[in-house]
Amino acid sequence: MRIALAQINLTVGDLKGNAERMLAFAGRAKTQNVDLIVFPELAVAGYPPEDLLFKKHFSEDNRTTLDSIAAGLQGICAVTGFADPARNRCHNSVAFIRSGKIDCVYHKVQLPNYGVFDEQRLFSPGHSPCVIEISGVRIALTICEDIWLAEWLEKFLSPCGRIDLLINVSASPFHSGKVAQRSEAFAACARRLNCAVAYCNLVGGQDELVFDGQSMLLDAQGNVLARAAAFAEDMLIFDMKDSIPQVIKAAFTDKAATEIDIIAETYDALVLGTGDYVRKNGFGKVVIGLSGGIDSALTAAIAVDAIGKENVIGITMPSRFNSAATISDAEKCARNLGIEFHTLPIGDMLRAFDNTLSAIKGWTDKGLAYENLQARIRGTLLMSLSNQFGWLVLTTGNKSETAVGYSTLYGDTAGGFAVIKDVPKTLVYKLSRYVNKKYGSEIIPDSVIDRAPSAELRENQKDTDSLPEYEILDRIIAGYVEQDRSAAELIAAGESRQVVSRVVKLIDRNEYKRRQCPPGIKITPKAFGRDRRMPITNKYNDRV
Repeated sequence: MRIALAQINLTVGDLKGNAERMLAFAGRAKTQNVDLIVFPELAVAGYPPEDLLFKKHFSEDNRTTLDSIAAGLQGICAVTGFADPARNRCHNSVAFIRSGKIDCVYHKVQLPNYGVFDEQRLFSPGHSPCVIEISGVRIALTICEDIWLAEWLEKFLSPCGRIDLLINVSASPFHSGKVAQRSEAFAACARRLNCAVAYCNLVGGQDELVFDGQSMLLDAQGNVLARAAAFAEDMLIFDMKDSIPQVIKAAFTDKAATEIDIIAETYDALVLGTGDYVRKNGFGKVVIGLSGGIDSALTAAIAVDAIGKENVIGITMPSRFNSAATISDAEKCARNLGIEFHTLPIGDMLRAFDNTLSAIKGWTDKGLAYENLQARIRGTLLMSLSNQFGWLVLTTGNKSETAVGYSTLYGDTAGGFAVIKDVPKTLVYKLSRYVNKKYGSEIIPDSVIDRAPSAELRENQKDTDSLPEYEILDRIIAGYVEQDRSAAELIAAGESRQVVSRVVKLIDRNEYKRRQCPPGIKITPKAFGRDRRMPITNKYNDRV
């Protein structure tokens, strides 16, 4: 018996397009003599469908689409995820299709309700296992979270008798280190159940989430026999002979992860997430404010790899506070990337705004409001170009800045998509060096990487005038935001009491600002937004 795990790039709500893609992959699988093709979790609807599921007509259309897919699958069996309408809430389900008809349906039992997941709000849980048999091979069907709870799954499947293969269809979002976590969890499941495991994951970008693919095949001893491509559509094909899987085709490497592998993986996630957001939302081109700094340079490099240099426009908007070096580096970066580039000086506009605001007693050109005015002028220019030409504005703020509010509302936060929103500043430097190493040339100028970071909104300004060194800041952010450690725990671990108290205060009081920022790609275990939803009005004080 030959099985194909088809990790494909689907779009939420595109029922017709998703069906066509699934049938196309099934056709390719038939040419390889595949008997059973497996598609990801909620493949028909796309993942996550969120509150579309509360629209009765959507869930009904999703079921009708499944029926049409089944009718189109002649000469091959299939397992695919879909939303099964129910009296109250849908079930997150998988259908087994045989002879052009839906043979049986399994409803996901374990509904995750943490991080980016809201499945207990959206779905009703199932209660019964589902084991199918094809050519004498007994296959248990599971969905995503089910496989992460090996002890429960063993008890759940115990009444089913012999199982030769466990199939898990999934939509597992990427974050750095996720592949190793999956491998460990699935290996434990294979050993406990004493059967092979075939894991089929989704691939592609959906709003803040990126799905990395990397579908896997493991033997009953928990050894990874094959892994499909990362961040690309792929089809992993294997045979089952005497309950033993034998790989036919896969893109697989057993190379141990190193820091550069992790950096490359993160970069690929950012490229895929950016490209899919732009394309799936109907944009042709993007525009970026190129300041001559490292954040905008990295954002531009990612955009070029995501949608092509011909679709990226760079705009530099200098004022009297911008140095000749940064103005030159903005142009050099655009030239290195081969993108369209324009210079729009803001000096005259800044003077006009300042003159107008001076009519209000107390206005001054010496304070923070004057600094932020420059960012707001730049944001207005970029959004005006977006409005005129239909370009999507990519913002360039990183996670370190986003965490502590080192940004200007309606200024550098103005835009449609925040590419590096979840990338800490220290990682920005690593990714920038990776870009140059990847291309074997100075794509991002070394002067940009080596220069002390500055917003350049006043004379001789440096980020460290307002913030701790980024190595310290990122460490505290990781502890407080991603690991949910208290201020007291961070201080006990060796961080400065004064610095921790200050940083935690900044993180807490800038929730209102983060709520108004555009969506951005999740690449860490806990990103702002869907992962971490804190009240804006909040008097809990975690500072010591």
